[in-house]
Amino acid sequence: MHGCAHPEVLANDWLPPVAIGREAEVADVVRRLDPPAPRAPAPWIVGVVGPSGSGTSTVARRAAREVADRLRSARVGPSPRFLSVRAASVRGTHGVASALLQRLDEGFDGRGFPVTEILAGLLRRLRRERRPTVLLLDDIKVGGPDLGPVVRAVADPDRFLPEGESGLPPVWTILAGEEEAMVSQVATFGDRCPVGPFVPLRPYSEPALFQIVRDRLERASARPPPDTLVHRIVRRTVEEGGGVGRAMELLRRELLGSVPARRGELRFFGGRTVVAVEPRVVRAIGAAVERATAGVGDVRRFEAELARSEGLRPLPTTTLWRRIVRLEQAGYVRREIRTGGTGGTRSVVRLLTPIDEWVTAPFRPDTPRAVGPTGGPGPAEGPSARGLGSLGLPGA
Repeated sequence: MHGCAHPEVLANDWLPPVAIGREAEVADVVRRLDPPAPRAPAPWIVGVVGPSGSGTSTVARRAAREVADRLRSARVGPSPRFLSVRAASVRGTHGVASALLQRLDEGFDGRGFPVTEILAGLLRRLRRERRPTVLLLDDIKVGGPDLGPVVRAVADPDRFLPEGESGLPPVWTILAGEEEAMVSQVATFGDRCPVGPFVPLRPYSEPALFQIVRDRLERASARPPPDTLVHRIVRRTVEEGGGVGRAMELLRRELLGSVPARRGELRFFGGRTVVAVEPRVVRAIGAAVERATAGVGDVRRFEAELARSEGLRPLPTTTLWRRIVRLEQAGYVRREIRTGGTGGTRSVVRLLTPIDEWVTAPFRPDTPRAVGPTGGPGPAEGPSARGLGSLGLPGA
């Protein structure tokens, strides 16, 4: 097992200093946004599209950083602000708007507020601070939240601002995700929000994957990696038809060890606790999170929908609770009892560490596959079963 001195570089949200194999695409996004003083009239919106694992998030985030760096270099006005939301990790337009406002006000709780009021609060805050903003709506998938209200609000803020106030400081918007989803989203934006041709990404070539895996492994281990290991990971990634996300998953497994942790076992990896837990439990917690907390009832519901979409039976309530206890023992979450609910109290899980920083090992499912009427796997059930793949969080 190859040592790992810097496990943080293996997280899917870690941004490499250079977008290997995607330098031209990053430059194209920045060129179209044309900071710090675009020649085209606002709004300035660019879409990055490509299949899963093709680097859409890396290109979008790297371009956003470049735009912000150019604004700082221009030294015109206050320093820029960077706002980013993964659309697939929140629920609906309300979740996207709430997450954006929470980036400006950590204490904001969007429950009970309509989307229009949340967007109005976001725009008022941006106008009051007068800081240029780079907005990234990332991980856009089919069946995900409707982003039209958010984009239209930024493009035409006067509809939301109080009388006598108008306009926002400059806002550059980058959208990134699957092409089919992006086409559907842009159709809802209206003529006021032209996006123009997307910046398309093709799947990574095998040589590019080799460079990416080698670079990430060298940064993680703080020494030159053996090419045999890199070749093995890249070859398996290509054989499985995966992209860079799959390559990173295989790399994490290689560094964690190829044998899943035994039931209830906690191990350590780069100073962090490794927890054996079903990946869908982590995804369910991520889907249920609102303002750093997730209701256990919501976690149970999302886990059940994810299990059925995979042809599995949902975990029993006591088993799911044991998984949450295991995550608590690792220091990733804390269980709390709050007022509310039908019985006067409700159980919630508070995140102590961002989900993208959790280190988990695959847990062998202890529930049998759901059986259909013919003896085969049962069909996915529930209205969200088709789209729940978009709720997956990296690094699970």
